[in-house]
Amino acid sequence: MALWDKLKGELIDIIEWLDDSNNTMVYRFERYGNEIKTGAKLTVREGQAAVFINEGKIADVFQPGMYTLNTQNLPILSTLLGWKYGFNSPFKAEVYFVSTRNFTDQKWGTKNPITLSDDRFGMLEIRAFGTYVTRVKDPGLFIKEIVGTDGHFTSEEISQQLQSMVVTRFTDAIGEAGLPVESYAAKTNEISDLIQGIMNSEFEAYGLSLTKFLIENVSMPEEIKKEIFELSRLTKIDLSKLAQMKAAKAMEKAAENPSGTAGAGMGMGMGFAMANQMGNMFSQQQAQQQPQAGGAPPPIPQAVAFFVAVNGQQSGPFDLNTLQNMVAQNQLTRESLVWRQGMGAWTAAGQVGELANLFANTPPPIPG
Repeated sequence: MALWDKLKGELIDIIEWLDDSNNTMVYRFERYGNEIKTGAKLTVREGQAAVFINEGKIADVFQPGMYTLNTQNLPILSTLLGWKYGFNSPFKAEVYFVSTRNFTDQKWGTKNPITLSDDRFGMLEIRAFGTYVTRVKDPGLFIKEIVGTDGHFTSEEISQQLQSMVVTRFTDAIGEAGLPVESYAAKTNEISDLIQGIMNSEFEAYGLSLTKFLIENVSMPEEIKKEIFELSRLTKIDLSKLAQMKAAKAMEKAAENPSGTAGAGMGMGMGFAMANQMGNMFSQQQAQQQPQAGGAPPPIPQAVAFFVAVNGQQSGPFDLNTLQNMVAQNQLTRESLVWRQGMGAWTAAGQVGELANLFANTPPPIPG
């Protein structure tokens, strides 16, 4: 068997690599005694590079093409071997074929959550995952820094190291970005480009190039996600219309109350009060947010509101418009007890001067 290997090595005059895998990054061309005949043909296909190594030192690197090996196209190797006037005998050198194509769908992900500090939500944790694409940019440097003497080097052998480097740089970039937490999902393209630029120098130190970096998903705790959705809705909702909708729903509930017309009337009054209060609240918020100009009038004072005793229970407060509706529905009479801020005690509505006009068109009760 040893004799056949020796003879086969002497007959070899074509050096090439037919790659039938999708994960081989480096393949060492095997032959007996590492001997190469004078005038041997070297074929380097597209997506490949051939690296000649002599006694552990990187010599010549060949790009795609077909070569007849001699002192002219092996200048570095000729110098290392001391060939001054050419050579006619076999010479020894290791030949490594390096795949220079893109290795796609390389996955990365955060094993542990990343802790961030957000101005609104405080400390929170996020996770992220995605893919990246890499290729060998400098075949000689890649063999020197990563492959060594491995005769069949695959992408799986370096994937763990690259993933750790990707996650580390991603964590640093996210921590220094200082973006609102909801922006991480909305700006994945921008963040991906930023991190790719940061990590390119790291990959180049190994003779690699990071040709694409993608963030597929950034996840956060469900409670934070719900709060973000609620805040986004509030910025889009017309609060005055929301108050009217709430009041309408309150009226529908009151109408379904088995207590009958009285319950419906009281529910209507309370619904109007709720709508007015929410509308006033919205107006006050707008007034606070708008800058006060030098000649701008002061804000309109809040209307007086009264509490009403109904069936021994306190309800309200109601403004004058709501109380007028309650009088029309016979839910507020002259004898109904009312109270507002500044009054010493509950007083019959008919005895309160501010409510006198409400009963102007309502006859007093018939004497018993």
